[in-house]
Amino acid sequence: MKRHYGPRDMSIGQMTDPAPVALPRGEQVLPETEAEQVNARGRWLPVFGAILGAALFLVVRGSLTDDGYITLAYAKNLAVHGEWGIIPGSPANSATSPLNVLLLAALTLLTRVVGDPHPVVALGILTVLCGGALGWAWQRIGRKLALPPAAGVLGVTLVLVNPFVLSAIGLEVLLIPAVLLVLTVFALEGRPILFGVTAGLTVLTRLDLIVFVVVIALSAPAIRRRLLPAAGVAVLTAAPWFVFSWVAFGSFVPDTLAIKQTQVGLFAPWTYSTGPVMYYLGYPVTVLVSFVPALLGAVALAVWAAARFSVRWPEFPALGPVAALGAGGILYFIAYSFIGVGPFHWYYVAPTTTVGSFAVAAFGAWFGQARERTALRTGPPLLALGLTGVLVLSAAAVDAAQGVPWKSPVIFGNWASAQDYARVGKELGARLDGASVASPGEIGTLAYYCECAIIDEFSDRGHAKELVEQRIATANPLMSLALRVNYHWLDRSITPRKPDYRLQYGSGPATGPDSWQVQSAAKGVGHFTLTREP
Repeated sequence: MKRHYGPRDMSIGQMTDPAPVALPRGEQVLPETEAEQVNARGRWLPVFGAILGAALFLVVRGSLTDDGYITLAYAKNLAVHGEWGIIPGSPANSATSPLNVLLLAALTLLTRVVGDPHPVVALGILTVLCGGALGWAWQRIGRKLALPPAAGVLGVTLVLVNPFVLSAIGLEVLLIPAVLLVLTVFALEGRPILFGVTAGLTVLTRLDLIVFVVVIALSAPAIRRRLLPAAGVAVLTAAPWFVFSWVAFGSFVPDTLAIKQTQVGLFAPWTYSTGPVMYYLGYPVTVLVSFVPALLGAVALAVWAAARFSVRWPEFPALGPVAALGAGGILYFIAYSFIGVGPFHWYYVAPTTTVGSFAVAAFGAWFGQARERTALRTGPPLLALGLTGVLVLSAAAVDAAQGVPWKSPVIFGNWASAQDYARVGKELGARLDGASVASPGEIGTLAYYCECAIIDEFSDRGHAKELVEQRIATANPLMSLALRVNYHWLDRSITPRKPDYRLQYGSGPATGPDSWQVQSAAKGVGHFTLTREP
């Protein structure tokens, strides 16, 4: 009788098991059913992020800041008139985030299908999309690092309920963490082409985010091995806009950098590096719930770096690009401390959200590892996740304390509420009847509702050119050289536009003709007065 050999027979014809595959340190092969459970984990996170984003937008939509309306004015002008500027007929280069304006303008065009353009509705749609992108990114990060679902919920909520973020909706404050977390996902998953596309979109969101792109790219072996293709795709994605900006506006970088650098005196003696202390004196609880997660992330990053390369803990979680995301936030804070800008609250969004996100990922990975290895206790990592959760809930409580819906943001310094600015802007447009007016110093909401020629350095290139030249003359040698290179092709023959009227702000009730009374949570009762220019 012919003998049949089994798979583990020790005679001739033996079928041996395949040799085990060596895995990177900190990774493991999961049984098929367990792998399916990990892949299914967190599939609802994008929906959660989108719904939370929609709910929060409905809370804040009536309280948008003046700088947020600058972006909306750009989007409206682009969608309606095809022009890049705050006011029609006056090209400008003061939009800090080209991608934010382009997305809002595209969504505004969609709203025109049902009638008039609605940039605020477009902003709501973009907020929902950013919330969904955050959820998607945390779903993928959780799957790759086997994080508990609670980590994804915390990661999404940490960004969306951050009072510094919600106080600047309209600016690119949600787009920044969304693109950076998606960039981190493609680095984790080793997808160089998609990484390159996202890197290009990241620098279109803000050019200064190049800090994150470089650090995250170098942290991922799969991206490093194909760095040239990734970089090439990134350049192809971003170059068309920057070439257009250099040709059309004579500058790669928005004029906002030079403008904001000349406004440092507004916060004297405070600087960007000391700004958190300044905000703490006025908003102590708000600063704690916004910055402490980032401080926890900085501590976690230091511990991770020491443990990851220690002989004692060879199996410490290989967080790689997620750790680079946190490191990028710290480097970003350091860089901004040196470039000489004031402590505008939206400048703290990138470092607080990214380093805080690393804290969530690190504590989640620590908890997952502790749960699977009996030698480790789950208490400490669970406590760390719990502390982060308490801070996130506290941030939500700070948001809720503003009332529902918000009448003004938590962090707020404008002279008038959004509602009062809208009223003044509409009445001012009718009063001017085509004449031009000098801005009182806050232009966004007035320009959006006035639809008139309201003039200052943000809307008129002639005024911006004067501030650019002033900044070049007073900058340190390195910054001066960078600005000279950037503005090499700037048309120096541009002259400031002379306004027909001037709008000025004063404290106290309005008196006399051409005067509008306003109210601000930051400034109290005030008024705007329109006067004829000589």
